Amino acid sequence: MSDFPFLSVLTVAPLVGALVVALVPRSRPELAKQVALGWSLLVLALSVVMWVAFKVGGDRFQFRESYPWIPNWGVNFTFAADGIALVMLMLIAVLVPLVILASWHDAESSKRSVPVYFALLLVLECTMIGVFAAADVFLFYVFFEVMLVPMYFLIGSYGGHQRQYAAVKFFLYSLVGGLFMLAAVIGLWVVGGKTFDWQALSQVDISTGTERWLFLGFFLAFAIKAPFFPFHTWLPDAGGAAPAGAAALLVGVLDKVGTFGILRYCLPLFPDAAKWFAPWALALGLIGIIYAALLAVGQNDLKRLVSYTSIAHFGFIGVGIFAFTTQAGTGAVLYMVNHGLATGLLFLVVGMFVARRGSALVSDFGGAGKLVPLLAGVLFFAGLASLALPGTAPFVSEFLVLIGTFTVNKPVAVIATLGIILAAAYVLWMVQRTTQGTLNPALTEVDGMRRDLNLREKVVVAPLIALIVLLGFYPKPVTDVINPAIQATMQDVGSTDPAPSVGTVQEAAK
Repeated sequence: MSDFPFLSVLTVAPLVGALVVALVPRSRPELAKQVALGWSLLVLALSVVMWVAFKVGGDRFQFRESYPWIPNWGVNFTFAADGIALVMLMLIAVLVPLVILASWHDAESSKRSVPVYFALLLVLECTMIGVFAAADVFLFYVFFEVMLVPMYFLIGSYGGHQRQYAAVKFFLYSLVGGLFMLAAVIGLWVVGGKTFDWQALSQVDISTGTERWLFLGFFLAFAIKAPFFPFHTWLPDAGGAAPAGAAALLVGVLDKVGTFGILRYCLPLFPDAAKWFAPWALALGLIGIIYAALLAVGQNDLKRLVSYTSIAHFGFIGVGIFAFTTQAGTGAVLYMVNHGLATGLLFLVVGMFVARRGSALVSDFGGAGKLVPLLAGVLFFAGLASLALPGTAPFVSEFLVLIGTFTVNKPVAVIATLGIILAAAYVLWMVQRTTQGTLNPALTEVDGMRRDLNLREKVVVAPLIALIVLLGFYPKPVTDVINPAIQATMQDVGSTDPAPSVGTVQEAAK
């Protein structure tokens, strides 16, 4: 089974599905939705088989495939997955069918082609899988850039207020970051012996000055994509304007390409530069945690509020990566997965509220829980998961990041802990203003607010709730996959975990 070309098939399958869906006549929107959902479930099934076939404790990179592409440049279609890539691929496979189901009526409200909307979601799935599966730097760069196209059209053609402005801003920010990376990719090809193969490049000895410049080119692209402060301003606009399902993929998966890129490329290929830039990266992470949390508190738009919470969460992931400990690194990758589940759920539930009310403004709600108690309860749960309540999956990852950072940098861990307090403030304040308190009389006049969760919406939220609770109490199946890849990455950087110091009772008394 390990010889089966899982990664290439997983990459191509959604693209084929997109072509099939796009060919469905515009007059048959239900058929387009059903085909898209069925195709995404096929990808999910194949991903589950790949997860089972992955050998924990085996080779660092598994399911490796390589096919010639541009021999003169040393470019190949090379795919491989370590534990970090595997968990992200699984996250994509889980989220896309749920997003398709949650977006069942989104395209209809935009008066645009329904088949094209769902075809774009499958194209986006293809590019997301490709970017995490690529083991050739040039192939990674191609997927990194092409990934912008379907999301641009999802925001610009099917989004809400100021969708065109948000789409252009998203595209330009990412494109500028991609130009920095392109320059670094070319430089890496020159100093690396004219190859783009990741394994070959990881063995190249690069001079200090060149390594720092190359690191900076990659890091800027990934920092914009993540996004880290101060490159974050495109996300609230894009998240606020995008359809709820597309926003869930944007924040839940697409942004993780930035932090994944740092782990896969910046740290192993430029280890000395990574250590040299680490204090600056930690500072950006801390600023992002505090600054984004403070901005989230004051938001009146639900979708922008959730977008700002994600910027704060990416600050935690950045701190975990650049702490250079196995615990913090594992916590950062687990945070990437758990954030995708929790914030994906939060965005989808917010989308359900917005679809019912016809507005994303917090001030247009108030007491909504009295009319839609089940939906309000799911929003409350998603909010608690977002603030990392013990018993939910994000708590485990946040705890690992903080404890792993505390062992090597106590001031950074202490400052980051303030983000937990601020998270409780903006999440609980949002829930209070939206679903609790006195009922807003205007809500009783809105037909949509008289409908609680229907069967389709229950099917959407139930798997995410189950995964968040399961991984909150038993994260071992995921951490067992992540740990070997993180340990190998720390070895690439030349970082070792600090030895635990346990004193005797007499020494403690002194």
